[in-house]
Amino acid sequence: MDSDDSKKLFLQTFAALITAAFGLIAALAWNQAIQALILLYIGTGNALMGLFIYAIIVTIIALIATYVIARSLARYGVEMPKK
Repeated sequence: MDSDDSKKLFLQTFAALITAAFGLIAALAWNQAIQALILLYIGTGNALMGLFIYAIIVTIIALIATYVIARSLARYGVEMPKK
């Protein structure tokens, strides 16, 4: 394995870890705020609907973050690791 291959592997691994960490941190950081906002507008009587709205919001944030990271890596010719 030459130096360029090592750098690409490092960047791919680093991007995967950063993406996963960002998803977890963002979900934890916004968890209570989003739930409180949903409860404010929906109320406590419709908890299931609130959970679905919360899941959709977190999913959209994660997709946007992944897209931005993937585009940044593409500038250097590095692809996101496939699972």
